[in-house]
Amino acid sequence: MSYALVWFKRDLRWQDHAALAQAAARGPVRCIYVIEPGLWQQPDVALQHFEFVRESLIALDAELRKYGGGMEIFTGELPQVLDHIWQEAPFQGLHSHQETGNDFTYARDRQVAAWCRAKQLPWTEHAQFGVVRGLKNRNLWQAAWEAHMAAPLQNFSTLQFHPRHWAPTLEMSAPAHLTHNPPLRQRGGRPLALATLHSFLHARSLGYRGGISSPLSAPDACSRLSAYLAYGCLSMREVVQSTRAHSAQLPPQASRHRAGLTAFLSRLYWHCHFIQKLESEPAVEWRNMHRGYDGLREDDFNAAHFEALKAARTGWPMVDACVTMLHQTGWLNFRMRAMLVSVAAYPLWLHWRPVGEWLATQFLDYEPGIHWSQLQMQSGTTGINTTRVYNPIKQAQDHDPHGTFVRRWLPHLRGVPDSALFEPWLLSQQLHLNANAHAGAGMVQPVVELAQATREAKQRLHARRQNAEVKAGKKAVVDKHASRKPSGRRTTAAPQADPAKQQLGFDFERYPP
Repeated sequence: MSYALVWFKRDLRWQDHAALAQAAARGPVRCIYVIEPGLWQQPDVALQHFEFVRESLIALDAELRKYGGGMEIFTGELPQVLDHIWQEAPFQGLHSHQETGNDFTYARDRQVAAWCRAKQLPWTEHAQFGVVRGLKNRNLWQAAWEAHMAAPLQNFSTLQFHPRHWAPTLEMSAPAHLTHNPPLRQRGGRPLALATLHSFLHARSLGYRGGISSPLSAPDACSRLSAYLAYGCLSMREVVQSTRAHSAQLPPQASRHRAGLTAFLSRLYWHCHFIQKLESEPAVEWRNMHRGYDGLREDDFNAAHFEALKAARTGWPMVDACVTMLHQTGWLNFRMRAMLVSVAAYPLWLHWRPVGEWLATQFLDYEPGIHWSQLQMQSGTTGINTTRVYNPIKQAQDHDPHGTFVRRWLPHLRGVPDSALFEPWLLSQQLHLNANAHAGAGMVQPVVELAQATREAKQRLHARRQNAEVKAGKKAVVDKHASRKPSGRRTTAAPQADPAKQQLGFDFERYPP
């Protein structure tokens, strides 16, 4: 029986799934997900990612069973798995979404393309986000993004499966070596994704503007859709269209609500803008976007500083509280993520690549295109962005003025008075002894003197920026990666200012935004 093979990757949904819809329109299908040992050996994956995928696949399988089929789970590298399926029952074509992933997935997709050519089989790849494969001119990108978001949702009208015996339940076990599954992380699956979208559009977006910077308000004010978008439980297009439709239905007096949705739409636009950078230059994952910054930090990497950061033992309470929250939840709002990278890049003077690998395992919503571009932007190696240095003491004072967040995640500091909570090393000797008696051995001294280390780091970065060759290399980066000011009518999605000239941080979350 002739059929099409639909390969699911980071697109774990059944609605607005172009690969499934177009394959189903041609006849019977088989739907597969492949547990790739090579992928799950990469340094940017963790157990929480696998478990989120597993939960999402269970929901997807349950929906497909309503149509007489389900998901088939295979374990192995793609060419070998495709060979196995082909020998069992040859298929007429392969359908999937495009993926802008890490270097492993890029190499794997080239292997799949070679396999399909050898079999003389068509492989149809559909756009997953507003990212343009083979983009030649950045000036054309915004129009392509708008066209993708405005296109009708692609849903199947009929769904027929290739006949086979289906197991009673979907079974998949995590590779034994994977670690880190935060106890308070979000759970996967499209039903939960839809509920999260509904609660944001109808209620939580009221607090979006003004609420996303503080780690106290951000867990509710942010959309919390980042992980669901990263793994494709929702499509970017349906989120954009749902947001625009809901905004249009709001009464005139709902200005605050509408402003929140408009700000959220801008983050969805920037989500794809950043992924396009990795799509256009895959090497952004492992080398400096501007090669003039090569060698800036690589040779001075301080392993002890890195271990202190990972263990939430830097001595700066806001930093350590954020790392602890990440350990427990797998999520952190953008401003605090930017602060962590800033602290790593400047006072700790750590190269962005090892820090990025660690943070990728900590972020449930890890999206390679956004992640690596943001790591480089916050570390100052893009060559086109203003220097972004976040002072962890000032961030605590601005966004946790009463110490609620710090005390929640660092119980050992609950005995420290407000006046010294964000700089406990300044306590008088007697107060320090009293606080430590209450806290046990939890209090630590900062790993470096913040002001001096930050000042020296900025001097080193700015000295490199003044180099004539570095200045000359900036234009090529701008031409390839910088945003373009929208021409003509202002849209609700595209910000008007060049991000290189803004002090905004754009959610890693894509992010919740």
